Amino acid sequence: MSRARTARRIAAGAAYGGGGIGLLGAAAVGLVLAEVQLAKRVVGTGQPDPPRADGRYGSEFGGPDARPLRLAMLGDSTAAGLGVHRAGQTPAALLASGLAAVAERPVELRNVALSGAMSDDLDRQVGALLADPSTYAPDVCVIMIGANDVTRRMPPTQSVRLLTTAVRKLRAAGAEVVVGTCPDLGTIEPVYQPLRWVARRVSRQLAAAQTIGVVEQGGRTVSLGDLLGPEFAANPRELFGPDAYHPSAEGYATAAMAVLPTLCASLGLWPESDRLDTTRNEDMLPVAKAASAAVAVAGTEVTAARAPWALLKHRRRRRVASLEPAEVTPAAAQNPSQP
Repeated sequence: MSRARTARRIAAGAAYGGGGIGLLGAAAVGLVLAEVQLAKRVVGTGQPDPPRADGRYGSEFGGPDARPLRLAMLGDSTAAGLGVHRAGQTPAALLASGLAAVAERPVELRNVALSGAMSDDLDRQVGALLADPSTYAPDVCVIMIGANDVTRRMPPTQSVRLLTTAVRKLRAAGAEVVVGTCPDLGTIEPVYQPLRWVARRVSRQLAAAQTIGVVEQGGRTVSLGDLLGPEFAANPRELFGPDAYHPSAEGYATAAMAVLPTLCASLGLWPESDRLDTTRNEDMLPVAKAASAAVAVAGTEVTAARAPWALLKHRRRRRVASLEPAEVTPAAAQNPSQP
């Protein structure tokens, strides 16, 4: 079965309450579980909590009374920035500073991502963001989720259903939504065959299904799978952190550079429009085919066009600087996280 058909089946199951799709034969389960236990012993654990990066970025733009853009970050340890030591090195801070520079406007960042989170935590995270719209109503949200769903064997239909529900709630609240889809877990160095092959296959299938669900709710996706594939595989010492599982500061910057153009485009701020550029192999495809194609190319954006079509975009990346927030809100220190 093609990746596009598999992704469509998973997404359809999520929409209509279907069960999980069996991706492994029963005979392989025991071997895979043994490999998982070996990987857990090899991959480092016990990382300190990620630094809190909530606050205002780009305060030099527009003066102290300028209404800031409100950016929210949701998801798991990748969204939280686990493994780096400075707030400015987290992907949320990198995106906030990059968005402020492009918009020439201050950006107020709030990060509710939780290390160790699966997609079933997104409802809590969305609730925390939307609890009091008079105090904080995000203009745009970035979600990075999926890796823990794969490693903890959440049924993919359930994973996609939970994500699309979160996207629908955020869109209903007036926020643009950008989702960095499930990374390619087959790049993790301590993971050996056959788990490496299985992890790559399952994570890419989930990423494609996430894309279908998100786009159908009016969000945009950016493929992180291949980004965390050849680039990370070629430079594991530079792009992975000390635990050989989470990205390093340079790895997070690479991911942020891939997401930033789509983040800005969702707010109408990117110089490139949503028109197709055929010189960059951009295309309009049925959403399932666009989702399948996106997981194979780093930083590929998928956004809705005329149903059931979607745009496949390859936006030019822009380097983002590592900055510290100009100010940190008191609530930042009160938002707990777990390794």
